[in-house]
Amino acid sequence: MLFRQLTDPHLAQNAYLVGCQRTGDALIIDPERDIDRYLDIAATEDLKIVAATETHIHADFLSGVREFAERDGVKAYLSDEGGEDWRYQWAINGDYNAQLLKHNDSFRIGNIEFKALHTPGHTPEHMSFLIIDHGSGIDEPMGLASGDFVFVGDLGRPDLLESAAGLVGARDPSARALYRSVQDFLELPDFLQVWPGHGAGSACGKALGAIPSSTVGYEKRFNVAIGNARISEQTFVDAILHGQPEPPMYFARMKQLNRSGPAILGKLPQPSSLAVDVDRLRTVLSNPNAVLVDTRPNRTDFMNGHLPGSLYAPLGKTFPTVTGSYIEPEQEIYLIIDDHRVDEAVRDLVRIGLDGVVGTFSPDILDAYASQGGTLQQIEILDFEATYQASQDDANLMLDVRGITEYEARHLPGALNIAHTRLAVRADEIPGGKRLLVHCRTGERASFASAYLRRIGYDVAYIDDTIEKWT
Repeated sequence: MLFRQLTDPHLAQNAYLVGCQRTGDALIIDPERDIDRYLDIAATEDLKIVAATETHIHADFLSGVREFAERDGVKAYLSDEGGEDWRYQWAINGDYNAQLLKHNDSFRIGNIEFKALHTPGHTPEHMSFLIIDHGSGIDEPMGLASGDFVFVGDLGRPDLLESAAGLVGARDPSARALYRSVQDFLELPDFLQVWPGHGAGSACGKALGAIPSSTVGYEKRFNVAIGNARISEQTFVDAILHGQPEPPMYFARMKQLNRSGPAILGKLPQPSSLAVDVDRLRTVLSNPNAVLVDTRPNRTDFMNGHLPGSLYAPLGKTFPTVTGSYIEPEQEIYLIIDDHRVDEAVRDLVRIGLDGVVGTFSPDILDAYASQGGTLQQIEILDFEATYQASQDDANLMLDVRGITEYEARHLPGALNIAHTRLAVRADEIPGGKRLLVHCRTGERASFASAYLRRIGYDVAYIDDTIEKWT
């Protein structure tokens, strides 16, 4: 058996390539939408991906299972648990080679058996997969592909149906379903390996470990959430629901599209390289449906001079969250980016359904635009010493863009709290006629929020400082 964990570091998401080396057949678990990279990796291992599956209807990225199912000879294996509202409409209503799975159903890829376990809580339809390598002559499972059920050190959050998808009243029942799934997990043998769907940095849990895998025995002993489940159901429910960060608003769209069927991507978008074409830039700036995304790494550089109305989203782990929170899928996207990083950015965008990447400009476009009479925008930078003085003036309003849990634990007097991932839907809560003093804990999230708020017309000052200085 060949087993490969394939990680997207920006979304902290794990896919798994599992292949039978005797037959050359392979299965991909929880693939993202740009499937060419999985096909390339399988080919280097002399494997052919003949099947694709996923543990649940994802909220943080667009699934690649439908993309695989469009290919000849690839079969999709999908959950048929969780009730009518959580069935895969694209597979049921489309002309696909798909098999719907119930609890304890099994299927084989070559000599490798995959046994589906219904493990609801994070989502109603969630499946985990026991993996048994019959080619080794052992008929016991060696591990569990746990998806967003069990992580290293944590469990998948059960609040997303309410906090992201808007299903009022779903949090408590989901948490109790997760509690029952944990009771079944406690019955599994300790030797089983645990291969989670996410690692540290994912928004699908609140305390995920950075270690790529674990064992059932280790998680039984050291996973705090599982420890709470050993105490009582109510202890577990209270603890698992407390302190979950606000999910990005694009999660609801991902959930809906993954159920109905993501659009077929085919090849990646190929944006035009516009280099330092100032005439084209002026056309973009006059287009109300276009959005410029400045990916330069230094936020001070952005604040000191940026193209009018541009968003700030440096490439890295925050890039999908920022772009997904501030860009609508129908908008035309133009990137200010170095050429060698275009593919990375395009993949990040299509994984969250932002396919409209039309063109790219070199970072040198800023100097070219200014030299030809264009005016760069600036956002005032403050530290907390200057902010303290400014906060005494009623013309200013402190805007805290951290999560609600951070805000409730400790916040500046008089500050309004809206998480930076929620600004697009809550901006109307900000009083008009005020200069906003935008801060977070270290200045990173505030930099994204300041650019967005300036784009939609607010007078903004950006606080580039650590909150510990204020306290």
